[in-house]
Amino acid sequence: MENSKQLSSEQPLRIDIVSDVVCPWCAIGYHQLAKALEESGVAYEIQWHPFELNPHTPPEGRNLYEHIMGKYGSSKQESDASRARMTQAGSEVGFEFNFHEDTRTYNTFNLHQLLHWADQQGRMHDLKLALFTAQFTDSRNVSDSDVLADIAANIGLDRSEALAVIADQRFAKDVREAIQHSREQGVQSVPSVIFNGRHLVSGAQGVESYISIINQLSEMPD
Repeated sequence: MENSKQLSSEQPLRIDIVSDVVCPWCAIGYHQLAKALEESGVAYEIQWHPFELNPHTPPEGRNLYEHIMGKYGSSKQESDASRARMTQAGSEVGFEFNFHEDTRTYNTFNLHQLLHWADQQGRMHDLKLALFTAQFTDSRNVSDSDVLADIAANIGLDRSEALAVIADQRFAKDVREAIQHSREQGVQSVPSVIFNGRHLVSGAQGVESYISIINQLSEMPD
């Protein structure tokens, strides 16, 4: 459980988020949800779960323009328009995108292992947000072991242990099992947000929509 906020004695809203760090709408969707939770004032608990958006990405990554055009058949103009929409959506909830011509997407299997390790220390949420910033604001290579270890150290985790976790692939089995479990639960795309273990909402819904969902769930009997 990475982020919790208890505003009353009521049973907190359980929120499971399945996402990948290289998914821009995952960053946007989380910040929209966070703003909705703040405005709603409900008690909540958040748990992150892994997803590999592009598991076959090589360690050096791929140019994001080329990747999107190859995967979805998008033109550069369509990609530019999509980036503009994402940049605006991020700005509205306080998240900064810095897209450029050589923005890259990376393999995320190792960082998911690092997140699993951070979870054991109660720091998964902090690391997840730091990784979103590294990927989209600072344009860092989030598949590079030294970069990942530096990010972990910046939030107070042990850098040497972070490197060891990646080097020995300590949590590879756990990450694969978690990804498979989400797929078996019906998760086909990210972000996917599951409220109270049974209400699945896909995509970045927007602050107002999340507020509406939260309000509806708070009125439901347990």
